[in-house]
Amino acid sequence: MPTLAPPVRDERHALREFLAYHQSAFVAVAYGLTDEQARSTPTVSSLSLGGLIKHVTGVQQSWMQRVAAAPGEPRADDRPFEERAQEYQDQYLMRPDETLAQLIEAMTVQNAESLRLVETADLDAAVPVPRDAPWFPDDVAAWSVRWVFGHLIGELARHAGHADIIRESIDGATMYELVAAAEGMAPQPWLTPWAPKT
Repeated sequence: MPTLAPPVRDERHALREFLAYHQSAFVAVAYGLTDEQARSTPTVSSLSLGGLIKHVTGVQQSWMQRVAAAPGEPRADDRPFEERAQEYQDQYLMRPDETLAQLIEAMTVQNAESLRLVETADLDAAVPVPRDAPWFPDDVAAWSVRWVFGHLIGELARHAGHADIIRESIDGATMYELVAAAEGMAPQPWLTPWAPKT
């Protein structure tokens, strides 16, 4: 039952293994949920697990388009900013017509593409900073592919923490027991020593 990233040989292997480790958290945290549970927002936040899975899929897709194009620019998105912003906001919502299985499948496909690029891309290649959104810095010309993967790992880790809290709020399940269940292990009392006694 791996609950830590494995040992690594070098920088590229470290980027690959930590990226894969954080990607896997979203599959584990959704284990055993219904669509309704994945769509629910049980905390004071408006985030749901389904919405987070959509978001980490979209975030990876956006950054990997930039990595694949480096040192050039990805194909321009000529849609109005408002339309692009609405699409970004939609990433946080699991719509009634979406299923958890569909969202996990889309994430799995994107995860594989991200891992392919972390294994093959030139880590020193320049990734031009986008100028079409207000949240990007205007005093930086480019990041390296290396920086992009470091940023992406941080982004996934941050949202995996959000997902842990949401899942525990839904049914009390924690990551250790979810990983064990997903791998077919029998529940162990030491997995959740802090769980309330019934």
